[in-house]
Amino acid sequence: MTAEPPLPGTIPSPNVWRWPLIYEVENLGVDRAGVIESELRQVADWVGRDVVDLGCGTGFHLPRFAAEARSVVGVEPHPPLAERARQRVAGMPHMRVLEATAAATGLADASVDVAHARWAYFFGPGCEPGLAELERIVRPGGTAVVIDNDATRSTFGGWFRRGLPTYDPVAVECFWLRRGWTRVPLDIAWTFDTRTDFEAVLGIEFAPAVASEILADDPERTGVDYAVNLWWRRY
Repeated sequence: MTAEPPLPGTIPSPNVWRWPLIYEVENLGVDRAGVIESELRQVADWVGRDVVDLGCGTGFHLPRFAAEARSVVGVEPHPPLAERARQRVAGMPHMRVLEATAAATGLADASVDVAHARWAYFFGPGCEPGLAELERIVRPGGTAVVIDNDATRSTFGGWFRRGLPTYDPVAVECFWLRRGWTRVPLDIAWTFDTRTDFEAVLGIEFAPAVASEILADDPERTGVDYAVNLWWRRY
């Protein structure tokens, strides 16, 4: 992909920005049972509503929202990814992709019913500008949802802590709770069709030494149990 400067205030993603095709494999292997989607519908059903997907990347989730929503906007700060997202949803009605950040979406005041951010660097402390933007764009009665890793449990959570030892999951949880968000802990799976796919995805998510240790632990592994937090807030 073409190297382009990120938009001001953007935190570059270490995975999808550099390896969008491998990240596509990862997306296909996350939560095949649909646990996250089922809970999403409970707290922020998007049928007939206006949706924004913050940090939409290559637009993996956009068609799913667009099939039932009144309108869908994907917001992506990395131009090459935004272009891939546009190609993915080309021809779909009521669908657009903006090159913008979570802190400056370019959307109108009170124009969104459902705001969705999935592994889009909403890791608690530091995302205050993005939360301020949610206050502006989400309509009264609308809902924002942030899906993030739960590093306190699961096999993947242990790998995450090993790969990012400075990460403080307790501080992150306190951050969201202090701001009036509700936590829904979910248990999903991260599963791949082949060992080759599993190795490739590990290679974009972890430093080489950590990925090598994980692979050495079980030479036959092609997936893992994975805990996530679904945080939501009604406005």
